[in-house]
Amino acid sequence: MRVILMGPPGSGKGTQATSIASNLGVDAVSSGDLFRDNQRRDTELGRLARSYMERGAYVPDEVTIKMVMDWISNPAHSAGFVLDGFPRTHAQAEALDAEMKALGGVDRVIFIKVSEDELIRRLTGRQICRDCQTPYHIHFSPSKTEGKCDNCGGELYQRDDDKADVVTTRIQVYNQETEPVVDYYRQAGILREVDGEQDVGDVGKAMNAAIGG
Repeated sequence: MRVILMGPPGSGKGTQATSIASNLGVDAVSSGDLFRDNQRRDTELGRLARSYMERGAYVPDEVTIKMVMDWISNPAHSAGFVLDGFPRTHAQAEALDAEMKALGGVDRVIFIKVSEDELIRRLTGRQICRDCQTPYHIHFSPSKTEGKCDNCGGELYQRDDDKADVVTTRIQVYNQETEPVVDYYRQAGILREVDGEQDVGDVGKAMNAAIGG
């Protein structure tokens, strides 16, 4: 199975990607994973991507697509894959389809649907210890003492990108970018939507059913 997993920040797609990949007996990867891996190994593509990032420029789609296709074409991934959060734009989806045509294309695209209010609740509730970096969440996994880490007593703080105004902007940008991608795969007949506001286990079951259905 060749599966693409889509969902806004806070939808839990990273957790679900790992679980689905394990159930299918394949590997999961995100474009962020590939950027980090290529830069760590100092590949030609990694150096090229770094040259754009260092001057604050957007890494061109063709560079990202090449990284993804190099990974997909590896014989170790011949049984299939789960792509986590890629493609993110209509142009990336079209380019990936063109590259994947010879391999038989993508089998299924799963979109985890979560309301904006719930995404904001999930993302703005995150806290992290300033000293030992232990993560907390004010709703799902709060510390025993408000504002203090259970492990080391350090101060808990909220990262700048988890503040409400930044989170709202991130969600809006994601929706603008990915709405055309969702429509693209819906028209292709391979998109399935899953309610991401269920219990984590129920989301996993719904996704496995969507993949098989």
